[in-house]
Amino acid sequence: MSASSLKKLTHRAVTAALAIGAVVLLEGFAGALSGNGDLEARTRRADGQGIVSTAQKYLGTPYRYGGNSPAGFDCSGFTSYVYKKSGYRLPRATTGQYGKLNPVRAPKVGDLVFFRTSGKRISHVGIYVGDYQFIHAPSSGKTVSYADIRNSYWKPRYAGSRTIFRKAER
Repeated sequence: MSASSLKKLTHRAVTAALAIGAVVLLEGFAGALSGNGDLEARTRRADGQGIVSTAQKYLGTPYRYGGNSPAGFDCSGFTSYVYKKSGYRLPRATTGQYGKLNPVRAPKVGDLVFFRTSGKRISHVGIYVGDYQFIHAPSSGKTVSYADIRNSYWKPRYAGSRTIFRKAER
């Protein structure tokens, strides 16, 4: 049964349509039908590639200061939204994300990359997609897009990478 078909059914019809123990997978959600007919929710967490796939869905979304929805994102609103859709909770602010996640020497797919665009403080974040590329919500008048860490703007401002997938690397 497709997810769209399942969404159209009432709770009673869903119970009748699924066998006990059947697994239901929807974007960012997993559940199983228990013996009493209740759908038991389990959060399914994405890996790094899953985070990137989610992020790519929002390419072209306009930048909006303070934005944290598909109506418009700022940089940390974008990363916290994508991670939330992928089953993780991140602090809303760039500095909170930088402080909470584990530092790594080199980013892997799905890790966060941080920049100092306003003096010495951490002020920008994006999602690493591999091959020196990251997806981010850049600035006013622009849209969620790819950028290269090595370009003349980002390279000198690069502050490091953080991950939720592995332990800190010193």
